[in-house]
Amino acid sequence: MKILFIHGLASSGTYKMATSLRLLLKDTEVIAPDVPIRLQDAINLLEDICLRENPGLTIGLSWGGFLAQKLRGRRKMLINPDLGISRMLRTKIGEQKYLSPRKNGEKTFTITEGICNEYAEAEISQYASLTQEEVSMTTGIFALNDELVHCGPEFELHYPGQAHYYPGGHLPNYPEIKKYILPILRKEMDR
Repeated sequence: MKILFIHGLASSGTYKMATSLRLLLKDTEVIAPDVPIRLQDAINLLEDICLRENPGLTIGLSWGGFLAQKLRGRRKMLINPDLGISRMLRTKIGEQKYLSPRKNGEKTFTITEGICNEYAEAEISQYASLTQEEVSMTTGIFALNDELVHCGPEFELHYPGQAHYYPGGHLPNYPEIKKYILPILRKEMDR
């Protein structure tokens, strides 16, 4: 099986969770691209990868969870998704530093008011046309001690019965991934 991993904001495909998934799932190909900040550019890239690679599961972390949710008709796991990402983006307008290396060598990216507005508009319709099949194809995993995002209740409202919780923070470390996330991931892979 192939897995598409979508990193969080200010990160890259080299983020440690992609590495952890590769270590824990040795027989699984983990595709982890560097995703651009502009919403439509990000969606275009991810949809193109889905068409070319046909991953059996998409995993999105934080901002990546918001993006993964947009990939309709695909099985996905949203880990600590920021379903109201525009609010956080508005606190970061201006130049920001990437926290993990990008393949193209870029060190910074810029958040503009226009980018914030794109995400705010997308949030309005993020649950539109959710079918029961789409709900059943989407799993949410939420940290009980998340210091940044608290979207579990919102997720449960739109994806009833699809949420799981684990003790940990916003960015799961290797032991948390192995102990709490991997069992849920394996069940999703076996479906």
